[in-house]
Amino acid sequence: MQNVVGFSLLGAVLCAAAVIAAQPGAPPGAQSATTPSTIPNFMPDVQTSWYPDRPAGDDFLPPESGPGPVLADPAHPYVTNQAGQPTYRVADLSNPILKPWAIEQMKTANDEVLAGKVPFVARERCWPGGVPAYDIYRRVSPTFIIQTPKLVLLVWRSDSQLRHVYMNVPHTANPKPSWYGESVGHYEGDTLVVDTIGQNDKTFIDNYRTPHTEQIHVVERFRLIEDGNKLEVSIEVDDPGAFNMPWRAIQRFRRYTDEGLGRETVCAENNTNFLGYDVKPIPQATRADF
Repeated sequence: MQNVVGFSLLGAVLCAAAVIAAQPGAPPGAQSATTPSTIPNFMPDVQTSWYPDRPAGDDFLPPESGPGPVLADPAHPYVTNQAGQPTYRVADLSNPILKPWAIEQMKTANDEVLAGKVPFVARERCWPGGVPAYDIYRRVSPTFIIQTPKLVLLVWRSDSQLRHVYMNVPHTANPKPSWYGESVGHYEGDTLVVDTIGQNDKTFIDNYRTPHTEQIHVVERFRLIEDGNKLEVSIEVDDPGAFNMPWRAIQRFRRYTDEGLGRETVCAENNTNFLGYDVKPIPQATRADF
């Protein structure tokens, strides 16, 4: 059966090959007289990818000031596999961004975790992450960023999770809600700015099961830092249906040398439910994608 997302990496591999063959070491247009030299090059070769720069890389980092993302309840701190005996996440429901209905829904999820149940995590059940959760979705596989003049592909190799960012175009008037919504982008100097609307409400904001509505609007700013050895994503989230105020978060990745896009990892077909998760089933498609 096909994964519900249904993307194959073949197209991404061919696209990457074409880009690199056309202009080795630079994204298309980077050497054009009409393209600013400050445009970041996120994939100078086929092995360059990005991986979270810390063990808890599937959590957001808070901003320096102002409203920030939901993080762990201080009374129940989150512990990763690398840090010792791992725990499941319990959300801090005192975060002022949350509307009452969201708090109520998340409290139910918290209570289930504290009662010993296994919580739903999109990545572990082969469901799409949505935006901005895509930025913290990955911990077991790197991300590749393929740049062309009209399209930027964000490729999480595990499970072929792809995002399409259409460059230098406006949003459509009323995009039909979808798992990853409609993303349009442009460059501001050394920063790739990605604006996303049109998401359905089937995903969570994060791995603390923070909900959102179809009103969600996300702006991400991707830029290279530390001499290009790290990638920082500054995230702004506005959803008046779920949050009392707009809020910000940060994610950072380290440059990672990988075997490239040639190896495809499929989630649903390889997940044999070893832990007996009593949560959402692995998604199934009713028809083939081709």
